[in-house]
Amino acid sequence: MTDPSPASSKPRQTSAKFLDGNLMRHVTIMSLSASVGLVSIFLVDFVDLLFIAQLGDPALTAAIGFAGTVLYASFAVTLGLMIACGALGARLIGQGDIEGVRATATSVMSFGFTISLVIAGILWLAAPGLIALLGASEATHAHAVSYFRIVIFSMPIAAIGMMSSGLLRAHGDARRAMMVTLITGFVNAVLDPIFIFGFGWGLEGAAIASVCARIAMVATALTPIIRHYGGFAPFSLAQLRLDLSPILGLTIPAILTNVATPVGNSIVIMVLAPFGDEAVAGFAVIGRMSVLVFCVIFALSGAVGPIIGQNFGAQQYDRVKSTLREAMIFSSGFVLLAWGLLVVGHEHISDLFKLTGSGRDMVVWYSWVAAPLFLFNGALFVSNAAFNNLKRPIWSSLLNWGKNTLGIAPFVILGAWLGDASGVIVGQALSGVFFGLFGLWLAYHLVSGYQSGDIDPDKPWWGKPRAYPS
Repeated sequence: MTDPSPASSKPRQTSAKFLDGNLMRHVTIMSLSASVGLVSIFLVDFVDLLFIAQLGDPALTAAIGFAGTVLYASFAVTLGLMIACGALGARLIGQGDIEGVRATATSVMSFGFTISLVIAGILWLAAPGLIALLGASEATHAHAVSYFRIVIFSMPIAAIGMMSSGLLRAHGDARRAMMVTLITGFVNAVLDPIFIFGFGWGLEGAAIASVCARIAMVATALTPIIRHYGGFAPFSLAQLRLDLSPILGLTIPAILTNVATPVGNSIVIMVLAPFGDEAVAGFAVIGRMSVLVFCVIFALSGAVGPIIGQNFGAQQYDRVKSTLREAMIFSSGFVLLAWGLLVVGHEHISDLFKLTGSGRDMVVWYSWVAAPLFLFNGALFVSNAAFNNLKRPIWSSLLNWGKNTLGIAPFVILGAWLGDASGVIVGQALSGVFFGLFGLWLAYHLVSGYQSGDIDPDKPWWGKPRAYPS
């Protein structure tokens, strides 16, 4: 695919690049390119915690664990907006409606910025109560609230950056979408040691570096959209009203789907809190280690979404099924590789973060027992991508909420009773087995229903018609 001259503002006639060619190649390129960007962010988050751990205060390490659990709720909202922008864009691109992409992107951006601003204000006010609810001690609570309130100010900025990245992926522009997160991670990596140690700002310095990185994200994401894809249509209230139904139809379920994860993490951390700051610090390390080691699996959902969306828009249902299959083959191979790396390196990780007692034991159990079970999370990620792009986003929400409430609570409580803090980590991993398998089966069933004509694509599962771009 050849770019027009950067000076040209003429939009492409088509960027539906996933309608032919080798699907495993598409899945691999999109997943690896997306994961490179995620690695840059997750690695900086990992190093953030590493820097803070070197300050020698377990309360600071635990504070990031508590604050990060609540912050994930804001990330879940921006991720949901990114999914909606990408799904709507990919579907219209598959139909060849490039002008519709520009108009819909403007509507999604306007809606996303506004809702993010409101949510950020609510979370800023509610932060002390939410963190106290998780069981933070007095000293840890103060640090966690301070860190959280700095970062949450940048949520509307992050939303614009995430939605723009989703739009780039909808166009199949994996390289530029990757650059968005690479530059974001680079800015954060450069500023972290300067602010934390150079200026002596400690935990607050890490938070300020994150805000600066999000500003860089927006600039990096918007530039290629404007230069290479025709930018955005002028804002129109009438267009927003027309787009609001499909936007809400995707955004609300996508947000609910992703908010389920911090709810599940909240259950876990509340069960862990009575075991002390060592256990919470171990959980914080495991959380960052998990997203870093399994970054490709986390990227899989956003990576295969545009492939599914474009082929669904073109009614190539066999290729949609093949995409699901190839994604799971890819996921299985990567999980095996990551498991091996964790088994070999977990002792070094515990040493780096100065973990002791229950925190160190948790890392051992995670590396040997919980890590291979991440394959079932991969199945759920792929299923969610399918539902979000096949006009059944509410199914993603139901599965994620089931996993993170009814699925997770009994396992972590039983794990705490049988194996203390380490048992909680194993219980959390077991919660994904059933829901991952069921989600994958349901995704195949949905595509088969579309293919046979037994399922009407213009009606959600409860039968009420809903407007989608045509």
